[in-house]
Order: sequence, then structure tokens, then C-alpha cells
Amino acid sequence: MSDFTLNARVRHDLGKGASRRLRRANEQVPAIIYGGEQAPEPISVEKTSFYKAIEEESFFSSVLTIQLDGKSQQVVVRDLQRHPYKPLVTHADFLRVDATHEITLNVPLHVVGEEACKAIKDDDGELHILSNDVQISCLPKDLPDYLEVDISELEMGTTLHLSDLKVPAGVTLVDLTHGEDHDNAVLSVTKAKVRVDEDEDEDAEGDDAAKGDDSAEGKSSDE
Repeated sequence: MSDFTLNARVRHDLGKGASRRLRRANEQVPAIIYGGEQAPEPISVEKTSFYKAIEEESFFSSVLTIQLDGKSQQVVVRDLQRHPYKPLVTHADFLRVDATHEITLNVPLHVVGEEACKAIKDDDGELHILSNDVQISCLPKDLPDYLEVDISELEMGTTLHLSDLKVPAGVTLVDLTHGEDHDNAVLSVTKAKVRVDEDEDEDAEGDDAAKGDDSAEGKSSDE
């Protein structure tokens, strides 16, 4: 599990105008912490460390530590609201976590072994990634940054489903708890399709060129 710590302070000046002033100052990001037995707390997060943290993929699948008024709170990211066209985060939502209660979170899938996969390397197969992340449930201490999917031994025409994934101890794939009908495909390796349209275009160009040559020869013979 990655270790992320954010420094924050309580926001007393609330409302859209206050949030706008905070963003214009360009030092803090408006946010809120909610969940658990405590009341929701409007906060502002130190911008520099926050923007650096969100560049890391694992930030979104990790238990984060927020230092607020000298006390630590364990949270996960629930939502980031972004500016429609500027590279800015306008608001962040954090959910408190309890070490004794399971949390549900999406974690990314990391595909490895593509270079060693004979179906791709030797048999002209194509890898189709059908899902980039999966929803899991676990205690905070068991939360993985990602799930690894090794395809080095995958054969041509194989499709991997959720039930084929290897998950760490204590981790449950949420969709599988809803029954076999939810055992969704996550990736497949299939034979590369021949681009018929390109082949037809090349044939057509060849025919046109041949017709052009015939016409030229005909004119020469007439002369």
C-alpha cells in the first residue's frame, strides 16, 4: 500500500464565493471529509503536495492520511471535481475509513507478460483490454495499489474473466459476490484481423494501373 500524507486545515469561510477566493489564491484546494461517526468537515488541502500526489495512479486506490489541526485522519478519495477545460481540481471529496470496517474501492489492473506471450509474439495475436480497473472490497490494511494480470502463458483465443484474477488474501471482487452472471471479461487475446479494406484498395490501385498501361499501349499501336 502506498503512503500519502496531505496537510489540510478547517475551512470556516464557506460557500461558492469562498471556494472561488481560495482557488484564486492558488495555495489551497477546497475539499470535504465525511463518513463515519463524525460530522462532515469542510477543509482546504495544501495544493502543491496534493497536485503532486494525484499524478500517482496509486493515490486513487490508497488509504490516505490527512493531517488536520494536528490530528491524523485516514481517508480514501471518493470524488475529484475538475475544471471543464483547465488542468485544475476545483473540489475534492474524502471518505473516512475505519480499520475495522471493509471499504469498497476501484483499483487498476496492471497487465504484465505481454512480451513473453507466444500468442502475441509468435502467432500474430492481438491483446484486447476490456476493463482497466475492478471494484474490490477489503479492510484498509489489505488494500492493494493494483491487481496484476500475467498473460505470459495465455493462449490464442483465450478470454480472462474476473474469476481468473489472482487477488491478495482478504480481498474480494465485488462483482463476483452478485453471482456468475457478473463474472465479466477483463481481457482477451485473439488472432489479428486481416484488413480487407486495405487489401481491396491495393488490388483496386493495381487494376487501375494495369488499365492505364493497357490504354497507353493501345494508343501507341494506333499511332
